Amino acid sequence: MLKTNICNIEFKNPVIAASGTFGYGREYSEMYDLSFLGGISTKGTTLLPREGNSAPRIAETPCGMLNSVGLQNPGADKFLETELPFLKTFDTVIIANVAGSTVADYAAIVEKLENSNIDMLEVNISCPNVKEGGVAFGTNPKVAAEVTKAVREKTKKPVIMKLSPNVTDITEIAKACESEGADCISLINTLLGMRIDLKTRKPILYNNMGGFSGEAIFPVAVRMVYQVANAVKLPVIGMGGINSGKAAIEMLMAGAVAVQIGTAIITDPYAPLRIIKEIEEYLTQNNLTLKEIVGSVKLN
Repeated sequence: MLKTNICNIEFKNPVIAASGTFGYGREYSEMYDLSFLGGISTKGTTLLPREGNSAPRIAETPCGMLNSVGLQNPGADKFLETELPFLKTFDTVIIANVAGSTVADYAAIVEKLENSNIDMLEVNISCPNVKEGGVAFGTNPKVAAEVTKAVREKTKKPVIMKLSPNVTDITEIAKACESEGADCISLINTLLGMRIDLKTRKPILYNNMGGFSGEAIFPVAVRMVYQVANAVKLPVIGMGGINSGKAAIEMLMAGAVAVQIGTAIITDPYAPLRIIKEIEEYLTQNNLTLKEIVGSVKLN
């Protein structure tokens, strides 16, 4: 009932642990069998190790949070040596989320991962382009296409391009990625946000601004997923503020073939399992299949 197929890879259910909040799954594996999940998108991994940004790098907001962690990770070699073998002990789809500071970085890490046993790649283009003054790769269609092309040339694995919502027209970015060989689109990454300490009058985050995620961004995510699902011929994975089965169903109706759960995991580590159960209950109660609800929204 819950199976879904994305780029010829079968997921036992449409619920994926999102990149960032789930790390490499080790902490959560102490609470439950990760094989229950449809998939795991790993912590954003770069070619070389990164220590991340200075603290404070997390700030609470109403119905969400800000983060400016800065892609802290052990680097591609350590990922292949220790984290991937651990993840592959579970019966779930493993998606390697990758990031870079230049187009060459993206190409290099994908090339390094090509001969590994990961199932799919998720390319995070919300990263700042150091050669273009720090502007994110994913905010310019031409540059997004350039990254997609560079990655596509280095791998035969399914490529998911993860889009930034901090743009005027999300469909133009999606189309640009599609034109250069992307197999799938995932969205949305975090919005850009800021909080200020009233006593110091300084931003709470050391880096001043950070990624805004959580329940508050859900309506924006639904809108963008709907727009992209109707603008490209690629499968779409939806994320952004999903914290219940009802929210997941809504995202699927907007056109997503699967969903990722991120910030909800921080306050409820069991959120993905609960959401899987709630989706199944909804389908059973309404005598529906997963395929029947994907993209089933009816506009007024």
